[in-house]
Amino acid sequence: MTLNSLLEGGVSRRSFLRGSVAASASLALAGCGQAPQSEPGPSDASSASGPNSSSDLAKISFVLDYTPNTNHTGIYVAQAKGYFADEGLGVEIVQPPEDGADALIGAGGAQMGVSYQDVMANSFSSDQPMPYTAVAAIIQHNTSGIMSRAADGITRPKLMEDHAYATWDQPVEQATIKDVVEADGGDYSKINLVPYNVDDEVSGLKANMFDTVWVYEGWAVQNAKVQNYDVNYFSFISIDDVFDYYTPVIAANDDFAKENPDQVKAFLRAAKRGYEFCVENPSDAADILCDAVPELDSDLVHASQGFLATQYIADASSWGVIDAGRWSKFYQWLNDQGLVENKLDVSTGYDLSYLGA
Repeated sequence: MTLNSLLEGGVSRRSFLRGSVAASASLALAGCGQAPQSEPGPSDASSASGPNSSSDLAKISFVLDYTPNTNHTGIYVAQAKGYFADEGLGVEIVQPPEDGADALIGAGGAQMGVSYQDVMANSFSSDQPMPYTAVAAIIQHNTSGIMSRAADGITRPKLMEDHAYATWDQPVEQATIKDVVEADGGDYSKINLVPYNVDDEVSGLKANMFDTVWVYEGWAVQNAKVQNYDVNYFSFISIDDVFDYYTPVIAANDDFAKENPDQVKAFLRAAKRGYEFCVENPSDAADILCDAVPELDSDLVHASQGFLATQYIADASSWGVIDAGRWSKFYQWLNDQGLVENKLDVSTGYDLSYLGA
């Protein structure tokens, strides 16, 4: 089964995101209700600071991948501190429709937004690829992996044998688990696959609904720490660096970027300032996100922000850069595993010419 056939079989884009990419970073939003369809921060276009009045600002709609979380903090910081307005931009942060951020960006309903390298691969390999391109990496490395109860002693992939793994029944997801388990000398067939049907991975572990679950360290593992619940965690990239792909990224609609390159560059300059602020001032950045989205759990946001402050740039030369070798290595893996409808051009899908200008 390929990604395309999965989506065409009735799985919504949002369900796909929950299952194979970023759900773990956003589903455990403690105390978070349904977010509104737009999320203007304290310095949106109607009250922009800086040299430009709101009537002078070029409007950009920026769509999130899911409910607001610490992957997005740099955008909220850039909005709240007037970095977008300083660049002559009025940015509206919006929630994705049911068919997801990618569809909205591709259709031009939002000029820019959040996506993921593996989700974009589904489009790029289709017969009618969506016209959008990754223009910056939000986080430099893939920070996802497997979390389990500390008492179970599952400290490496092989030890997932004879335990229950919560699966979304997605091809890329299960191929990833199979790869890391077998690379560690384990037998994937000995893993008991059970449906993933919780919104909080820590609660699922506490209730013995599963023994292992795919999470993002910046959210679910921090949630476990906030709840003082002992867990084990190992990352996928510690097992096989093919999984060090870019998740998440900022993507731009191709027509918009071609017609308005200066606006894309201006957006990325402001976003870079926002994420650099997050690196240097994680507690203040967490406060800004909580002020913009007060239904978030403050303790969890602060814990998550402290972790991601080390991850937005990490060992890269600067925020936003994408390594060509890592990008193409993952796409080659998708090709080799037969997980895409048509073979990918492994160098396709990103353009760094807008970054740092």
